[in-house]
Amino acid sequence: MAAPRKFSTLPVFLTAISTILGAIMFLRFGFAVGSVGFLGTIFIILIGHMVTIPTAMALAEIATNQKVEGGGEYFIISRSFGINIGAAIGIALYFSQAISVAFYVIAFAEAFEVLKPWMASELGYIIYDNRLFSIPALLLLIWLMVRRGADLGMKALYVVVSLLGISLFLFFFGHTGYSETFDPSSLFKSISPDNGFFYVFAIIFPAFTGMTAGVGLSGDLKDPKKAIPLGTLTATVTGMVIYFFIAYKLASSASPADLIENQLIMGDIAIWGPIIPIGLAAATISSALGSFMVAPRTLQAIGGDSVFPNKFLNRWVARGNKANNEPRNATIVTSIIALVFVVLGDVNAVAEIISMFFMVTYGSLCLISFLQHFAADPSYRPSFKSKWYLSLLGAVMCVYLMFKINTPYALSAIVVMILLYLYISSKSDVNKGMANIFQGVIQQLSRRLQVFLQKSEKANTEEDWRPSVVCLSVDSFKRLDTLELMKWISHSYGFGMYVHLEHDYLSSASKLAADKKLERLIDYVSNNNSNVFVETLVSPSTTSAIAFIIQLPGISGQPNNMALFEYKKGETAWLSEVIDNYNLIKTAGHDLCILASSDKGFGFRKNIHIWIKKEDYENANLMILLSYIILGHSDWKKGQIKIFAAFPEESIAKEQENLIQLCATGRLPISPNNINVIPIEEHKSKNDLINAYSVDADLTLIGFHEGHVKTDEHTIFEGYEDVGNILFVNTLKPKFIK
Repeated sequence: MAAPRKFSTLPVFLTAISTILGAIMFLRFGFAVGSVGFLGTIFIILIGHMVTIPTAMALAEIATNQKVEGGGEYFIISRSFGINIGAAIGIALYFSQAISVAFYVIAFAEAFEVLKPWMASELGYIIYDNRLFSIPALLLLIWLMVRRGADLGMKALYVVVSLLGISLFLFFFGHTGYSETFDPSSLFKSISPDNGFFYVFAIIFPAFTGMTAGVGLSGDLKDPKKAIPLGTLTATVTGMVIYFFIAYKLASSASPADLIENQLIMGDIAIWGPIIPIGLAAATISSALGSFMVAPRTLQAIGGDSVFPNKFLNRWVARGNKANNEPRNATIVTSIIALVFVVLGDVNAVAEIISMFFMVTYGSLCLISFLQHFAADPSYRPSFKSKWYLSLLGAVMCVYLMFKINTPYALSAIVVMILLYLYISSKSDVNKGMANIFQGVIQQLSRRLQVFLQKSEKANTEEDWRPSVVCLSVDSFKRLDTLELMKWISHSYGFGMYVHLEHDYLSSASKLAADKKLERLIDYVSNNNSNVFVETLVSPSTTSAIAFIIQLPGISGQPNNMALFEYKKGETAWLSEVIDNYNLIKTAGHDLCILASSDKGFGFRKNIHIWIKKEDYENANLMILLSYIILGHSDWKKGQIKIFAAFPEESIAKEQENLIQLCATGRLPISPNNINVIPIEEHKSKNDLINAYSVDADLTLIGFHEGHVKTDEHTIFEGYEDVGNILFVNTLKPKFIK
């Protein structure tokens, strides 16, 4: 039985706002105002919130679309991107949250700086090491969290947030001698910091990144869909407004030099100075409490998804107590990590890489929101909706700021995320990963592009021609030559759709058989790095199948313009059916290609021979263009094109010059030495010439026209026994080589 959920919106808001208005506000914000001035500080706040506001809105959007369970940000990312990616980000996020506990506890010890002079003079103790304060504070915090859990954490949170509010109240109503002579026009003076703007930004930015702290309580919320958006957005906007006022109060109450040199300058401005160290202590301990409540729940959710390779470890960290599922074991792990870093005493170097992982998390949330806007998923129906451009802005800004803050750390964070993803993917049985993330977006993008291309007013002239081939085959699993030819045509310049025909009446059984064959075809084109789109068709009639495929829209968004069929030499049954439907293909206006396959296959893929005959000269340009396109594939990287033309002896010189000029002006990779014009001999048929000259060709192209089909039928494709694979070409529309 699931433990009852007990928290409402207020804990989300308090956890987030206490983290936003934390240690950096008290210890480093004066340094920022003194270094870059009021105007520069405003820019820092605005730039920082160009990340945090889109992230908060994205988080609110995603949270109102799905049931949010324990694990907060990890749960949202893993359920949107998949367990593999979510776990990689979640593990990094957990370590960031756990180390943050140590960071805030060390900052908490800074509040005792004001007591050191008093202790030295009154008690005779000189304390040099702040770990004397931080380690006992962490141990007390650990004891409270392990014994009492989030209930005590929330009660303490109410107290410390109250102290935080009082300290800010007394600070804003404080007064100094500097403020009496302050010139408001100086607010807009530009100040160039010694170490650069982004050095100061890197110090201040973590102050704004606490807005998602309350999301980690998702498993303990009565209504996460309401509490997370409302609490997170309210805390983000409230924190931004307070920071604007703090920047103005600091700039108008102290000189830049004092702001830079005195990290507790707020105490000199407040009505009662000691309230600032008290507020600092309250802010840091509340941030530590917030992180201490969130981190174990992230780890508990990761274990609950069986992410770790050890089953016992998964069960142990996922286990909660019987009363309210409090993650006690995960709290112990978090305590150990925090204690290690507190004992080390200095997490300044770690703090920046913590920021990197938080940025990765925020960027992921923004990216999820951005992609969902374009995926058009019917199941994505959030009650709160952000704007796609805000989500995109947040994602881009996260990446940009990561590299501006610390490029080596940014690269390290990305490398760690990739390594975690690869490791988890290798151990996980879950297949959902990178390949599934963008599927909906790609589908929508493809649809929009195809509609755009269809509406395009670009003239579809002969000069702009490129092959868009639809192929119908009944022997897909006997011979692969057609799929290979389609792969070459579709590699760079053309588009191809391959349809396997199942001769049968449509039924559940025949449809299932066709689907299984489609899976085999998809596996083949995937393993063969082919760009061909494959499909299966169930039809009892070849005529109806051909009528169907010639009306199919092209996968490029433009109509198909060529039909391709294949038969094996010596087997004319399928060839006869294709020829019987020649007029049907002609009606569609498609060029027609018929591949005659031989046992030689495509040989060594070195020589393509083109035969140009006087009676079908109109096919020449199409055959040359197809050969050039095929030669563009790496399978033919050592290949060459040879042109053979048979003409009466008296016109040989003229025809050879025409062909050389055609190839030269068309910038085709055909050497003049490979253009051969052969005289027609009375005692030799053209078939004999082709058999003699192209016996070693790997692919031979021969033209034919409508008159041949009507008078000779399939016999025009016979008589080439010595030649390997032959592609017979019939163009219905003239092509120009420009």
